[in-house]
Amino acid sequence: MTPLISAIVVGVVFLTSTISGIFGMAGGMLLLAGLLTILPVATAIALQGAIQIVANGSRAWFSRRYIDWPIIATMVAGLVVAAGLLFALRYQPDLATVCVVVGLMPVLVWLPKSWLQLDASRPLHGFFCGFVSGGLNLAVGVAGPSIDIFFIRTLMDRRKVIATKACMQVISHGAKVVFYGATAAAMAMGDWILVAMAAPFAIAGTNLGYHILQRLSDDGFRRWTRWIVTMLGIFYLSRGILLLTGP
Repeated sequence: MTPLISAIVVGVVFLTSTISGIFGMAGGMLLLAGLLTILPVATAIALQGAIQIVANGSRAWFSRRYIDWPIIATMVAGLVVAAGLLFALRYQPDLATVCVVVGLMPVLVWLPKSWLQLDASRPLHGFFCGFVSGGLNLAVGVAGPSIDIFFIRTLMDRRKVIATKACMQVISHGAKVVFYGATAAAMAMGDWILVAMAAPFAIAGTNLGYHILQRLSDDGFRRWTRWIVTMLGIFYLSRGILLLTGP
């Protein structure tokens, strides 16, 4: 990558880490959108996963006292099952599918509460959350909205939601890097240097987002999350449709 592109990616990492630090998602969607414009799909997903491990890891660390470990356990069980199925199917991503699926995800955050009575604190729901969100994260690189529908209806406050989701995302992104291991191993040295360069900016952005989160009300947190994710979804869906219908 040229120095200019590397500088842009580092800046995007800082911005997206700040957004993720505030809302617990959207940042990963935005980062992946940028990487997909300059890298092959599998490489972009693997690189985004490596960067997101740092961003989510620092967010989980800052909020570690709020992590709900029983929920993490049930979600990891679901992730393992999803990973096994995708591995058995020898799944490989393509750009159009990734864009369309990610573009449709924001629909989930607008569903009426009466339609889906999901609660991540219930073991079966937690398992299903890990299966769905973990599978989507492996398949298309992001899964924020699919996780959110399991948390937005719980009685947990925003800090516990952010902390638990961040911890699960570290595990899920780690699984993604392992799943695309061959791609990750084949990535150029410059790509890994970029991850190293971006790491402190990911931590700094996460720290900034964490402090902003403390000043945000629970209502404001949920309202802004929906609109930001929806705007990103429209971008992804538009790009996916263009790829499917273009020459």
